Amino acid sequence: MTITAHLSELERRHKALEDEIAETSAHSSTDDLKIAELKRRKLLLKDEIERLRQAAPIPHMRES
Repeated sequence: MTITAHLSELERRHKALEDEIAETSAHSSTDDLKIAELKRRKLLLKDEIERLRQAAPIPHMRES
């Protein structure tokens, strides 16, 4: 997998977690631990995306 493809996949997963957090937060019976875990996973993905961008900058990739 190329770095560009890997970054795209990480960005897709990051967006999916963002959507899941929003959906989960909209429910009043939401488990706070579940939201915290989703946010932790989202942050780990963000860190990985940034690490890859630092290692191999790709000017045409969009910032999130």
